Amino acid sequence: MQADRTPTKPSVRRAYVLKMYPRFSETFIVSEILAREAAGEELVIFSLRPTTDTRFHPELARVKAPVIHVERPSSARSYWQTWQEGLQDPKIASGLQAHLGDLAELGHDDAVQAVAVARLALEHEVTHLHAHFASVATTVARAASALTAIPYSFTTHAKDIFHESVELEDLSRKVAGADHVIAISDYNHSYLHRILGPELSERIVVVRNGLELERFPYRPTIAEQPSGAAQAIPSLLAVGRLVEKKGFGHLLTALARLRDRGLPCHLDLVGTGPLEDELRELIDTLHLTELVDMHGALTQSEVREMFVSHDLLVAPFVIGTDGNADGLPTVLLEGMATGIPCVAGNVTAVPEVIIDGETGWLVDDGSDPEQITTAIAEVVRRLREAPDSVREITDAARDLVCRLHDSAAQARELSGLVDQAGRALPNAGRAAPNADQAASNTDQAAPNADRELEYVS
Repeated sequence: MQADRTPTKPSVRRAYVLKMYPRFSETFIVSEILAREAAGEELVIFSLRPTTDTRFHPELARVKAPVIHVERPSSARSYWQTWQEGLQDPKIASGLQAHLGDLAELGHDDAVQAVAVARLALEHEVTHLHAHFASVATTVARAASALTAIPYSFTTHAKDIFHESVELEDLSRKVAGADHVIAISDYNHSYLHRILGPELSERIVVVRNGLELERFPYRPTIAEQPSGAAQAIPSLLAVGRLVEKKGFGHLLTALARLRDRGLPCHLDLVGTGPLEDELRELIDTLHLTELVDMHGALTQSEVREMFVSHDLLVAPFVIGTDGNADGLPTVLLEGMATGIPCVAGNVTAVPEVIIDGETGWLVDDGSDPEQITTAIAEVVRRLREAPDSVREITDAARDLVCRLHDSAAQARELSGLVDQAGRALPNAGRAAPNADQAASNTDQAAPNADRELEYVS
C-alpha cells in the first residue's frame, strides 16, 4: 500500500547541521530531507564546509530547504566579528557566559561556527538541530545547542563510530547532551550500547536509512533474457568509493580466478577515491584490462540503469586496517530494491538486509578472494540453470527493502522523535556519567568482534 505523503502545514522549523552540503556520496541525506519535506516539515540546512564535488545528483533540485553556508573566519578581525554578532543576542550572550569553558576546549573553527550556527538558528526560529555523523557536525550542533537551549540530535553511521580515531569520551559527551541519537541499524545500536553502557544507550534509537521507493521501481530481468543470453559473459557491477573497506582489490583477484577457471566475467567499477591508481595497477598486473571498465563517479539515475543491465551487484565489504567499516551502504539497498542479485561481504549491519540464500548471497570474509569467487560462480550457475530460484531471492530482497527502508516511514519516525524533543533529560549538556565505564568497554568492541551483535532484533 502506498504511504500517505500528503503534506501537512508546518508549525516549526528544524535545521540540519552538516559538515558539507551537498556531497555527492551522501545520497541518503538528500533522500531523508526530501522525505521529511514531503511529510510537511519545514527545514533549513547549515553547511559548515563548501562542497568540493563537481557533479551533483538531480534530486538536489527538489530540496526546498534554504542552504546557508556557515563561514569559517579567515582573519582575526572576522573571527572577532562573529563573536560580537553572537553577543548581540541576549540568549547567546548568556549561553557564552555559562559555557565559555566548554567552547574553549573546541578547535577555533568549531567554536566560532557554533556561535554562528547558534545565531542563525535563533534568526530562523529553529526548534531543533539535527546533525549527521558523530564528528564535526555534531560537535558544532552540540555547542550551538548549549548556547541557545535548542535541543539537538544526531545520526551515527560508520567511520564516525568505528574508526580507530574515534575518541570515546568525546562520543559519550555528545550522546549525553543529545535529546536522542539515531543508529541506522540494529548492529550499530548494539555496538554503541556495548561501548557506551546502558545509561547512555537509552538515548539511542534505531531509525533505518530510507529510499524513495518510487525512484527505484522493481525491474528484474532474471528469467526474461532472450534465448542464448544465458551463455553470454556475465556482467558484474561494483559501486562505491575506491577505499579499503569496499574490498574492490579482493574482487579483482576473484575476477582473475574466475577467468582462469573458464568463467570470465566483465566488471563495471563505478566510483572514485584514493585507491584508484592502486586498483588500476592491479588490473594491469592481473591482465584484466579487457574485463574491467572503471567509470568514475556516476549519478544515482545512471547507476539505477546499470542495475537493470547487469547480472550481479558485488559488494565485498571488509573491515579496514584502521577499524573503519561500512554501516549499510545505500547502493546495496538500491540494488536490492531494483531487482539485481546481490553478493555482499559480511560486515556490521549487512546481514540485516542480505540474508544468505534468502535475499542475496553473503560472503563471510570479503577479504578472501576465494569466497568471492565461489559466490559469484554460484549465482552465475543459478542464473543459467535455475533463474526462477534467483528471482525468488530478488523478490524477497525487494520486499525487505520496502518493509524496512521506505523513506516515508523513516521521515515519520524522525519527526516523531523531534516532536518529543525538549523533554527533561537528567544529563543533557553534561559530561557522560559513565564515560569511564564506556572507556573500559572500548577494547572489547569492534565491528564484527562478536557475531551475536549482527543479528540482534
